[in-house]
This record gives sequence, C-alpha cells and structure tokens, in this order.
Amino acid sequence: MFETLKNKEKRLVVGMMSGTSVDGVDAALVEFSGSEESPEVRLVAFENKPFPPAVREKIFKLFRPDTAPVDDVGYMNFLLGELYANAALSVIEKAGMKPEDIDAIGSHGQTIWHSPDPDERDGYPIRYTVQIGEGSVIAQRTGILTVSDFRVADIAEGGQGAPLVPFSEYLLYRRQNETILLQNIGGIGNVTVLPAGAGPDAVFAFDTGPGNMIIDAVVSALTDGKETYDAGGARGSRGKVCEALLARLQADPYYTHPLPKSTGREHFGVQYTKDIMAMQKEFGLSDDDVVATVTDLTAWSIADAYERYILPKHKAVEIIVGGGGSYNKTLVAMMEKRFAAYSVKVRVQEDLGFNSDAKEAVAFALLADRAVRGMPNTLPAVTGARQSVIMGKLSLPWKV
Repeated sequence: MFETLKNKEKRLVVGMMSGTSVDGVDAALVEFSGSEESPEVRLVAFENKPFPPAVREKIFKLFRPDTAPVDDVGYMNFLLGELYANAALSVIEKAGMKPEDIDAIGSHGQTIWHSPDPDERDGYPIRYTVQIGEGSVIAQRTGILTVSDFRVADIAEGGQGAPLVPFSEYLLYRRQNETILLQNIGGIGNVTVLPAGAGPDAVFAFDTGPGNMIIDAVVSALTDGKETYDAGGARGSRGKVCEALLARLQADPYYTHPLPKSTGREHFGVQYTKDIMAMQKEFGLSDDDVVATVTDLTAWSIADAYERYILPKHKAVEIIVGGGGSYNKTLVAMMEKRFAAYSVKVRVQEDLGFNSDAKEAVAFALLADRAVRGMPNTLPAVTGARQSVIMGKLSLPWKV
C-alpha cells in the first residue's frame, strides 16, 4: 500500500486544521503531483465546518488544566474525531468524489496544550504537546488512511513542534532572487522567512505572538459573547489606539525571547485578557479603543519581529499575509503603515491567487502526503530539532 502511494504520480489528500481560535474545521481536498523538491499543488475543494457553539465552549474549557479533567479530554478527543471525519467526507462530496478516490487524510487536530520548553523536574528534559481529534475515528468513519498528531515527533527529537507550516511554504513559495516573508495570522501569529535562493537549512520561522486570539477574546468579553471576533476590523477602525496601554502590552517578555520560539493560549490566554480588561478601566478607554489597541499590538508584534530577528540578516521585499487575520482590514492597514518604514510591501494570499483560509489545511495535506510516502516533513532549522523526522501517526481503516 505505502509503496503504491510512494510511486503514484498524482495523489488526492484531504488536509484538515482547527486552530487556536476554535472557529471550526478547515478541510481542503488537494491534488499533488510533480517532484519531491518542487511539488505541484491543486486545490480541488475547500470547506470550513464551524464547530457547534456548545462544542466550542467545551473545547475552550480544555485550555485550562483546572477545567480539563481527563474524562472530558478523552471524550472530546473522540467527539472531534467524529467532527473531523464529517468535514473530510463533506469536502470530498463537494468535489464530486467518493472516499475510495482519496489516498490519505492529514488532520492536525485541536491543540489544547503546548509546552515546548524542557521541564526537568523528574530528571528528563520533557517537552510535550497535546492535540486531540482521534485519527482512528477519522480512519474508521471515512475508510481512508489517516495521518494525525504531527507535532509530537519533532518534539521527541528536541524541537519546538512548531511552527510546521514553513515546510510547505519552503516547497511552494521560495524565490531565487528575493527574500519574502509569509505571515500567518490565526489565533497565534507566525512568520516564515524564505531568504533569496535559500536551501532548507536557511529557512527559519517562529511565532510572532498573538494573532487574532487577543482581538477575539477582547471582543467576546466586551459583548458578553454575542460577538466572537471583530468582523472586517470594524470595531478597530472606529477606535483610537491607546499608546500607554500598547506600551504596557509591548513589555511582555515573549517578544524578546531568543529563537526558536513558539507560544499559545497558555501564555496569551484567559488571564491575559482579564488583565487587558482591567487596564481598560485604568486608562478610561472606550470598547472600540481597546479593540483598536490590541489590533495594533498584533501589527506591532509582527513588525517588531521583523526588525528584531529578520532584518539584521535579510532585507525582505514583501510580507504575504494569510489566515483569518488577513480579512481584518484594520489589522492589514496597521501592518501596511508599520512595514512602510522598512519599504516592505504587505500583500494577502488572495493577491497571489491563493486562499487565505485554506493555506494551513493545504499544508497538513502536504505533510500527510510526505508521511505516507515515507519522506521527512520537517525543517529542523525552524523547529530547533536535532534532525528532520517523519511526523504523523498513521491510523489504518478496517479495509485497506
């Protein structure tokens, strides 16, 4: 079976992703062909399947150890397996295909905890990460070979287990004569640096800080959950950035941590948002002013990361933005203003004819395609791992 996939000229793979914003499952059906070094990718179909509100609420409780008992984690692991399986079958149907037409599924799952720094309390340098969404459930419901739980192999090899998307970005976006930046703005922001003419060892990437996570959390807090994000950046556009609050937030030590580095809801989570809401009262800010300020925090964190970690080595010509944040016009405008100082053009995935929503799902389809063909699918220079590994656990359906 695996030898057949390795030698197959064209493969159809479903990639699935649900991120720190917990909006739902992004499912992309992708056709792969071409060489290992320069794969050709065709997006056949894409869908976003929102999580039911009650499920989304239960997932958020799992982000805090004090509200994440093991039985709830186990239950949600299998429930998400069912939801991911439904998303996979739905995008296959949308493409006018059947499950038996598909070669593999790659599912990132839902991260509920990410702790990539070594903890040596028991004598071993333990790093760990937890993604749920049981791959065996997906395989059994769809009848398709499923690859899941990607990050753990890199962490086992001493890496951060993140970011993983740069592997696909290197293969698909690199240029011979220009340095470009690929900025994803999901719940967390992360940037991939593709130096001009670079080989895989020259690529580097890291989490820039909060992406949409704080904006979403602040909007939800201000509206008592009636709104879960700033649609189009409307609230941010009406507000005025409070420089004093912005300066307070910029002092967070994460922004000056050395590379490689990654972060998540463990750092920029519930307590972080509570502190911001307390500071709203301290500075006497309107609701829209708070949204504008945390929006500019994301824009600043991306520009600061460029100046601090990238510009000393590489002068970029443009930064290409993907993820849900690319639809926040206020955020993109703030980025344009900040990056103008460096003569770096800000573009979004749609400017290149791609799909911002589908980008990460496509990436996990590519990682799965490599895994089932027995090929490494990491960039150790990005994650800090000792060597490249084949990430992903294989779940076989009952009939192969």
